[in-house]
Amino acid sequence: MDKPVVLIAEELSPATVDALGPDFEIRYCTGADRDSLLAALPGADAVLVRSATRVDAEAIAAGTRLKVIGRAGVGLDNVDVPAASRAGVMVVNAPTSNVVSAAELTVGLLLAVARNIPQADAALKDGQWKRSRFTGVELADKTLGILGLGRIGSLVAHRMAAFGMRLLAYDPYVPAGHAERTGARMVGLDELLESSDFLTVHLPRTPETAGLLGFEALHRVKPGIRVVNAARGGIIDEAELYAALKEGRVAAAGIDVFATEPCTDSPLFELDNVVVTPHLGAGTVEAQERAGVAVARSVREALSGRFVPEAVNVRLGEVDGELGPWLALTERLGRLLTATAGELPGRLRVTVGGEIARHDPTALELSAVKGLLAPVVEGGVTYVNAPLLAQERAVATELVTGPGSPEHRGLVRVEGTLSGGERVSVSGTLTGHRSGERLVELLGHEVDLPLDDHLAFLLAPDAPGVIGGVGETLARAGVDVQCLRLARAGAADGTVLVALVTTAPLDPAVLDDAAARIGAVRAWRPELGG
Repeated sequence: MDKPVVLIAEELSPATVDALGPDFEIRYCTGADRDSLLAALPGADAVLVRSATRVDAEAIAAGTRLKVIGRAGVGLDNVDVPAASRAGVMVVNAPTSNVVSAAELTVGLLLAVARNIPQADAALKDGQWKRSRFTGVELADKTLGILGLGRIGSLVAHRMAAFGMRLLAYDPYVPAGHAERTGARMVGLDELLESSDFLTVHLPRTPETAGLLGFEALHRVKPGIRVVNAARGGIIDEAELYAALKEGRVAAAGIDVFATEPCTDSPLFELDNVVVTPHLGAGTVEAQERAGVAVARSVREALSGRFVPEAVNVRLGEVDGELGPWLALTERLGRLLTATAGELPGRLRVTVGGEIARHDPTALELSAVKGLLAPVVEGGVTYVNAPLLAQERAVATELVTGPGSPEHRGLVRVEGTLSGGERVSVSGTLTGHRSGERLVELLGHEVDLPLDDHLAFLLAPDAPGVIGGVGETLARAGVDVQCLRLARAGAADGTVLVALVTTAPLDPAVLDDAAARIGAVRAWRPELGG
């Protein structure tokens, strides 16, 4: 079998390829060269990029085999996430890879604008010894305004507290308790602008934040403020910042990001009180390696069909390590439900009970939908396109949490309502220190056997000789049976369920012979997807 192809479109650390492992074919192209990218994409199952490659709707359409787009970094400005979602392509990035590097660059820019370090360096190398010209200011006992108190803003707060700075923060999405833990006092935007001697920006660029520091804001700042932006370009209006610097309302600025990049020509470059860098926030060996390794691992998981917590276009809820094995179980229960029902249900109900119900069960509902659709959808079902595919097929879903079963520490029940009103159900749990998957209920019949790849079922009239008839047929065919169970429904309905696990795939003809021998009304062998 051919290995999945991972296309690397930009230079990444060698550790990225190491993290992918030997199970993939690695190909390379120059992502910034449009023709090269579009020519390489049709053969790729995954593509890894940084910031120079534009993965838009055209590129995604060209990647007819694409299952995942990996951005080795934080921002996704160069990836059309909605287009990827429509195509069922997962998008992953490395949201925490550069937080330390970006925070440290912010600190460096703060020191640079406070002490005129780059300007003094350039002058001295030009043969000028002018100490008074580059007199700066201290950070100690000054007020730092932190615009955005997420991961990077919080790290900056911790570091600048060590400089003896007073810390203010504005972030409407962060609780006051978090600000207190960083040593910052949460204030409104107006107070932040009017009270800060230094201001650092740590916000994503969104329609709400674009141009946030524009004409009005830069006319409300404390005179002589020094501003640093190592977050995203466009949050500060560059034309208005230039005017504020020329007029002296802003004493200095440290800018690492620009509205349009690459940026090699800007009025800001003319000013001596501006320190600029070419988007170096993630520009460290450590950050690049972390980003590449993190995305490689996510790509590996995605191409294996498993959940990826870092996926930006999958609504998985809170997924921790303990929930992971339950995702695989629930997907297999969904597959078993479709195979048992013989059709897609119009309504799917997922009930999560016991200890596992303490977690966010959103991901389990999505896993059940993914498994339910997998046997009947050509082209593959992913965590990305499963909700859309269910909607197209008029499958309504419902998620319920409950107390579970006294026999099991956790239980997942997947129930479908068919077109004729009949309800079909299947339930499973995990057991033992290895979290073994167990089937505990099917069609109302209590069973207890491994949720194995080589399962088969027969539904027969409840009469003597059922076990003997099945056993004799299988023995005559030389079938090695690992496990066999006979189960009656809770309410006597005149049928018994024969559930068996074989050591190898069961020949359909042998299953048909066993069904005929016992007069089974139905026999089926589900494909559970490994």
